[in-house]
Amino acid sequence: MKTVCVYCGSSPGARPEYLEAATSLGSRLARSGMRLVYGGACVGVMGRVADAVLEGGGEVVGVIPQGLMERDLAHQGLTQLHVVATMHERKAMMAELSDAFIALPGGIGTFEELFEILTWAQLGIHHKPCGLLNVAGYYDQLLAFLDHSVREGFLAPEHRSLLRVENDPEALLKCLEEA
Repeated sequence: MKTVCVYCGSSPGARPEYLEAATSLGSRLARSGMRLVYGGACVGVMGRVADAVLEGGGEVVGVIPQGLMERDLAHQGLTQLHVVATMHERKAMMAELSDAFIALPGGIGTFEELFEILTWAQLGIHHKPCGLLNVAGYYDQLLAFLDHSVREGFLAPEHRSLLRVENDPEALLKCLEEA
């Protein structure tokens, strides 16, 4: 596992723990010599995880659609910044460049990216580990809903188990490395 894709919010969220977790994850990636691939923004949890990797001497690759580039949201200090035409191209490039996927707290965009990459794993399009960093219980209700989906027969247990969940960045990275 050399490159980790991180999906996360362009907002800092309401709790300091979200930015603290982004800093911790980014620092751990840099210390381990792992490259970060992410959505390319300079704001919110996204900006914080990128800054932490860069501050630790690591490499950061951003992938941002032209429309967001035009809003001056792109991080200007990245190792590489790819500007693509669409969100579809962004997600495909991020997946192609990555060996594993992690979702930090975020909103609809983060949920969509996480569920798409899990769907691709379920369908066998990729065989890369997928993880969820459940910071301060942020994803507790989502995880309960996934378990409900299993009980109701819409999600197979083996597909539910594709999503590895930890509360600590160090533990999650270890879990993904062992997958």
